[in-house]
Amino acid sequence: MVHPVLRNEADGVLRHPESCLDEAAGLARAIDLEVVHAECARVNRPQPSILLGSGTVEHFAQIVEETEASLVILDHALSPVQQRNLEKALKVKVIDRTGLILEIFGARARTREGMLQVELAALTYQKSRLVRSWTHLERQRGGFGFLGGPGESQLEMDRRLIGDRIVKIKKELEEVRRTRGLHRKARAKVPYPVVALVGYTNAGKSTLFNRLANADVFAKDLLFATLDPTMRQVTLPSGRKVILSDTVGFISDLPHGLVAAFRATLEEVDAADIILHVRDVSHQDSEAQKADVHEVMSDMGIDPDADDRVIEVLNKIDALDEESREAILAQTARNPRAVAVSALSGAGIADLDRLLDQRMNAHRHVVDLSVELGDGAALAWLYAKGEVLERRDDEVQAHIQVAIDPADLARFEKRFVHG
Repeated sequence: MVHPVLRNEADGVLRHPESCLDEAAGLARAIDLEVVHAECARVNRPQPSILLGSGTVEHFAQIVEETEASLVILDHALSPVQQRNLEKALKVKVIDRTGLILEIFGARARTREGMLQVELAALTYQKSRLVRSWTHLERQRGGFGFLGGPGESQLEMDRRLIGDRIVKIKKELEEVRRTRGLHRKARAKVPYPVVALVGYTNAGKSTLFNRLANADVFAKDLLFATLDPTMRQVTLPSGRKVILSDTVGFISDLPHGLVAAFRATLEEVDAADIILHVRDVSHQDSEAQKADVHEVMSDMGIDPDADDRVIEVLNKIDALDEESREAILAQTARNPRAVAVSALSGAGIADLDRLLDQRMNAHRHVVDLSVELGDGAALAWLYAKGEVLERRDDEVQAHIQVAIDPADLARFEKRFVHG
């Protein structure tokens, strides 16, 4: 595993090279690869033909020989020429960061939509390469053939065939988008507001999802543990019901093809009533990770700083020392759009629930209604859909002050108010 540190990056900025290397090794381990050597390599002058300097390449060729490694992963984008030349020099298979991420996504996708989205990104990536190991159609394992593996024959697809397949997948994904749009319209009629979780991969979204929804979604200390979106109905302390949606994790240098391919999934975020940006505040690159997520959200047309729907959930406070934890708690106390929690221990979850309730109730109108005492259905409807703030009964009617959404009030009047 090699993380090239380019000179302009080294004078760098948000990210620590060692942290990038750890993340890259974590990506490899996410698909059960054994990392026998990991190293940062300073690159003063990137070589167009091979990226790394010749001395650096010789150094890694020796390590490959000593460790008997069968694969080298370069944590950087490689051109097809650079990849080919590195393979010749190192005498082993070489893949870049994009190839590795696509391999993980290919192995993890479970739904038809997820598989289509990953295949589209993989085909777009392959189109410029036509690597000899394009064999996922005849493979026995998951993934997309960048690593090699059992059950492969040396199948080559030319650009025309790949292009035809890309056109076909785009049509199928358009159908998925249409269906998803219909589902959204159906949900809007319920109507339960949607709360979407977004964040850097491994920030703890799935653990938070499980905590809020009492669910058992796969959650592990693993990059891209969740790929396909999951939804559950959740009841807030006020009795208000919402739909909680867990989405794919973001990552730095996410291949543009993947961002485009996962547009249909990300549309769920765009249509959400509240967006919870889950951050791992215990990570040394937490600010850089925040910037990466903000960049993807901006690409989607969401301004995370100005959009009132976005709430920052500062997760993993249990992993901080006491002084850092107190500083984070003081920071969130001053910020109405942030809350500090530990999804693992449950600390701060009650505060998050209260904040969600406040946000959900912000657009409610407080109205005074009088309902016949014998009309149990109307009374039950108001208690289910609104928040009853005050009630006074006389011999005939219940006089109720209720906080309720304008849309629900209109439904109530249409259904129960006659004349």
